[in-house]
Amino acid sequence: MSQFNLSGKTAIVTGGNGGIGRGIALALAEAGANVCIAGRNEQKNEKVRIEIEGLGASVIAQRCDVNDNTSIAETIEATIDAFGGLNILVNNAGIVTLNSPEAITDEEWMSLIDTNLNSVFRFCRAAHQSLLKAGGGKIINIGSMYSIFGSPFAASYAASKGGVVQLSKSLAVSWAEDNIQVNAILPGWIETDMTAPLETDMAEIHAAIIARTPTRRFGQPEEIGGTAVYLASSASNFVTGQSIAVCGGYSIA
Repeated sequence: MSQFNLSGKTAIVTGGNGGIGRGIALALAEAGANVCIAGRNEQKNEKVRIEIEGLGASVIAQRCDVNDNTSIAETIEATIDAFGGLNILVNNAGIVTLNSPEAITDEEWMSLIDTNLNSVFRFCRAAHQSLLKAGGGKIINIGSMYSIFGSPFAASYAASKGGVVQLSKSLAVSWAEDNIQVNAILPGWIETDMTAPLETDMAEIHAAIIARTPTRRFGQPEEIGGTAVYLASSASNFVTGQSIAVCGGYSIA
């Protein structure tokens, strides 16, 4: 059996109903995993559930608010009820606020940090016992290019995604003896609803990104999926605490 075969494994993908999350969910399902699509928008959840079901994969859709501990617990419980266990957690849900630092309000700052960073900790903490019961597992946290670069117009986003990398390292050290590998993917500029305003409203920034990226294009959500499958599979059993950039070379240019 291939090291990348995920048959018999079960994954939760937060924010799996669109963009990068959808791309990862599809890739995990194609590799054989059972998938729980966890997101706040039930209509979008259902759309992706039907799409994955069409691949012949086992899938459920679960309304989940990653800022609510009860909702997180219910999502884990629903996943285990449906598939018998939990092996893979992908923390992908996130939001972005574009503003100069001096204009960010406390409310905007706290909302973004809560969704992008605190929720990752909450979900990891809640999933720990289930992963432990399964004999170990994989946690994949989604960072960003702004995990490693500063931003003049997204300071709160950069701070949250930098925190995701440090949290991933700390959990990797803490849970290594539990056979739980924790890693982060740092997507480059990917075509999603979140990045769409760059092309329409920030043409100069969009052009600068293309010029800096050696591949001279934005990536597609599905192009994050392969790295997620690797980190979810036994092929990465000796890989933990790492941050893998999938960015078309943006981070090295």
